[in-house]
Amino acid sequence: MASKRELVIVGGGPAGMAAALAANKSGVRDILLLERDQYLGGILNQCIHPGFGLHRFKAELTGPEYAGRFIKMVGDSPEIEVSLRSFVVKLTGEKLLSYLRPGAFEEIEAGAVILATGARERTREMIHIPGSRPAGVYPAGLAQKMINIEGWLPGREAVIVGSGDIGLIMARRMVMEGMKVKAVIEIQKTSRGLARNVVQCLEDYGIPLYLSHKITKIHGADRVEKVDVVEVDKNFNEKPGTGFALACDTVLVSVGLIPENELLELAGAEIDRATNTPIAPEVNLTSIAGIFACGNACKIYDLVDWVSRDSEKAGKMAAEYLKTRWNTQTQIL
Repeated sequence: MASKRELVIVGGGPAGMAAALAANKSGVRDILLLERDQYLGGILNQCIHPGFGLHRFKAELTGPEYAGRFIKMVGDSPEIEVSLRSFVVKLTGEKLLSYLRPGAFEEIEAGAVILATGARERTREMIHIPGSRPAGVYPAGLAQKMINIEGWLPGREAVIVGSGDIGLIMARRMVMEGMKVKAVIEIQKTSRGLARNVVQCLEDYGIPLYLSHKITKIHGADRVEKVDVVEVDKNFNEKPGTGFALACDTVLVSVGLIPENELLELAGAEIDRATNTPIAPEVNLTSIAGIFACGNACKIYDLVDWVSRDSEKAGKMAAEYLKTRWNTQTQIL
């Protein structure tokens, strides 16, 4: 038989923690925060570089330091129960959740649900890079976890596809760890990352940024050996005679994030297929009354400070919903 909880939040990263704290502050006294990892903090745990918290805390923090401040606040809130290593496998439109935790399968009937499930990285296959499938091709976030959490280097010489912020930060990180970064390849005319990251992570370390270029093929048998690069015009067509090769044993793919909204889709909510985000009349809402979304599950953010800010709104919305049971389609806060 399903147990009953007032508010269940799925995801214990910066979005989920901010939503939990805001809901608690707004009067919700029974909050369950489910996190599939063994620690709270989400992606921030592997972001050991500084630059977080400038807006939120008026201080320059590393990712773990930023997460640590929220973890402490959650720990100091007795009405927020945290369940780690808890993987949600099902969510219905009636707000019935099923999840696995060590040694048990649980079902919960929630008064309201907030999904703070984050985002996943786009892969090589999603941008159609031809070539063989050797070892040495990684999403940038996975390489970041390998270095910062596991203590492993992904290779010796790297080329990065895409100039998203994770890719730029990893270019600097790999140089600091002794790797050689041959180039960052970006198909657009401008970088996808923040201007400060282009300066601090590439220009300061002498790493070339090839704008209006793309990788046309990855070569290698057991391991990546080289990549072919070519310049493209404004319509992304290859310019004849501009191709060249870069020898490398590692390729990092940093071409954006996709919101993780499979649970929302299971519940029957409307999803924008182009962006994988909820279709709703306002940020943090979904098409199902009483189910909310926040953080990168709602839209992709550049700064965690804004994730915390908007996720607090989701927590307040959930608290208001629990008080009044307003309809998502007719009443917007």
